[in-house]
Amino acid sequence: MSEHESLGQNAPDESTVARARKLAADADRVVVKAGTNSLTDDSSRLDDAKIDKLVDDVMDMLARDKEVLLVSSGAIGAGKGRVGHSTQRVEEAQALSTVGQSHLMRRYTESFERYDRKIAQILVTQHDLEDPDRFTNFKNTVETLLAWGIVPIINENDAVATEEIRIGDNDMLSSSIAIGVNADLLVTLTDVGGVYTDNPKDDPDAERVEAVGDNYGEIQELVEASSSSSFGGIQTKVSGARSVSEHGIVAIIAASDEPDVLEQIVAGKPVGTIFVPTNGMNYE
Repeated sequence: MSEHESLGQNAPDESTVARARKLAADADRVVVKAGTNSLTDDSSRLDDAKIDKLVDDVMDMLARDKEVLLVSSGAIGAGKGRVGHSTQRVEEAQALSTVGQSHLMRRYTESFERYDRKIAQILVTQHDLEDPDRFTNFKNTVETLLAWGIVPIINENDAVATEEIRIGDNDMLSSSIAIGVNADLLVTLTDVGGVYTDNPKDDPDAERVEAVGDNYGEIQELVEASSSSSFGGIQTKVSGARSVSEHGIVAIIAASDEPDVLEQIVAGKPVGTIFVPTNGMNYE
């Protein structure tokens, strides 16, 4: 039996995938995570067209009366482009994040103002989400902002935290937030259009995996075998998606440059790779 056939046998059946897509389409509260490569150009400068497209996509969801929390990476990347300095040292990356974060939020402010929509910045660490008192404060702030119709834009506080700088690019942070705020859907937007049977940047024959459920073990093996530093950190994206699916939340990894990507998800269309909830929840 080939590796590809094994994936097909263990993948969720069509009816299960269809029900999961309907759950995604019907989601009331959505966490959207955008990675650095989805916001910057090849020179690590913020890409105005990419940011405007992301905002357009988020507004598509807001127009459907969805609540949207945007978890945005990009501060360190924006800082590199702003300062013209690239580094592998954590302390310098932290400093670059402080330069890039203000620039990133300025661009988000300008882009959302095209729709007369207000935004808010929230910087957190994983510790903030794990401490009960701190998390209660965070959640209360988020609930208030959503009630006011303001879009919370959340990023790791890179100036004081190091774990997400080393690995993850906010992938695990976004999954923790989705679980903590009782989201119905986590959408991770990346420069790769989902999970593939091999690294699509190196292998033109790599095929997109439509759905992940009981085949997670095989998917994890594929990802570990094909991952590289140029593959957009797919390992942590898959891990984060799996984490929320175990809490009854649908997760989708999709391409940030897909036309109307969030609108397609709201319409129940097959976009990216969907992670079917695995906690025995009732799909009816």
